[in-house]
Amino acid sequence: MDKPYAAWAARWRVPLGFVLGAAYLVFSQPTVTLLATGGGITLLGLALRAFSAGCLEKNLALTTGGPYRYTRNPLYLGSFFIGLGFALAGGSWTMGLVFLVFFLMIYWPVMRREERFLRAKFGDLYGRYAEKVPFFFPTGHSVPDRGVKFRWDQYRRNHEYEAALGYLAAMFFLLVKMKLR
Repeated sequence: MDKPYAAWAARWRVPLGFVLGAAYLVFSQPTVTLLATGGGITLLGLALRAFSAGCLEKNLALTTGGPYRYTRNPLYLGSFFIGLGFALAGGSWTMGLVFLVFFLMIYWPVMRREERFLRAKFGDLYGRYAEKVPFFFPTGHSVPDRGVKFRWDQYRRNHEYEAALGYLAAMFFLLVKMKLR
């Protein structure tokens, strides 16, 4: 049985993310230093998401290799770094705080919901994996690499290029906004 709030959060996370993104673009006050530092952190998050998406065959098999060896949620960890990087790049502490609250209130229940789904689908296999690999932040614990390799076709199938395009658009907007101030 799915928890109602987690289901609501899963349904509304993308539309609410767009609202948060629009507010961010309005209230951001980038500087060269903040843009370079935050942009670098965002790139790390984007790279982690890309690597994760290129290793993931959603709902077909339990992915335990690649970045999934170190965290059960590398896609969301990448999103977390993207959000932190953009918060820093935008120079708005308020928007940074709003992002953290948004992440905890929307993405944390979504991750727990997905975990319940994976436990139901993969049973003991997922249970053994979850015992060894941390839920979110890597701690050094991992499982053996099962030969999972990054695949560009999987990256494209998972539409992760959309995050890269969003990154480029947001960075362009921040650069323009910085120049116009």
